[in-house]
Amino acid sequence: MKIYTNEKLINRNRRIGQVTTISSLAVLALGLFLSFQGSSQLITYSFLALILGFILSQVGIYMGNRFGRRPRLDESIDAALKGLDDKYSLIHYGTPVSHLLLGPAGIWVVLPYPQSGTITYQKNRWRQKGGNFYLKLFAQEGLGRPDLEVASNTADLERFLEKTSPEAEFPPIQTVLVFTNEKVTIDVEDAPTSTLPIKKLKDFIRKTAKETPASMDKINAVTGLFTQE
Repeated sequence: MKIYTNEKLINRNRRIGQVTTISSLAVLALGLFLSFQGSSQLITYSFLALILGFILSQVGIYMGNRFGRRPRLDESIDAALKGLDDKYSLIHYGTPVSHLLLGPAGIWVVLPYPQSGTITYQKNRWRQKGGNFYLKLFAQEGLGRPDLEVASNTADLERFLEKTSPEAEFPPIQTVLVFTNEKVTIDVEDAPTSTLPIKKLKDFIRKTAKETPASMDKINAVTGLFTQE
């Protein structure tokens, strides 16, 4: 498997996470200091500093979780797919979507989630039961809306392909949700999107390639748009 990783973007975002985290602590400390001055004129500035510090902390947490924590999400995907042959190309942060797998199985947008607990899909809604309450509340470890992320990623990639090669015919874009946390239980039989623990990703891709192989001419055309091969 050929792996293409945008290390420049990863390093930049890691630095952004570090800077915003340190800045948030400084701004929060300033806001706290102003709140203890007993001056009504400084109260407004204190609240503004606290709000700004909170926003910066959230940016720092987001960047740190995705680009500073090891193994990173891209590294977890690399490890899970290790062993696929060179007909496959895995591209991280170099396309309109964060993680794109191209090969005999087709075009796959890989959406990784680090959440723990029990993941269910019932009555057209994704839910996360259990997991660490503190992390969900303060560290952005909530499940969010996978359905919206699937739709957004698919639309972004479709627009790019239509714009760059309007007359070309490409295989359909498919998505798979992979959960990287070993402490996750998945119960999503009726989910509209393939959903599985990351350790099963390679077998899933191989099975898909065997049952519904994609045209490699078309796949190579897509790969060339991003890798200049």
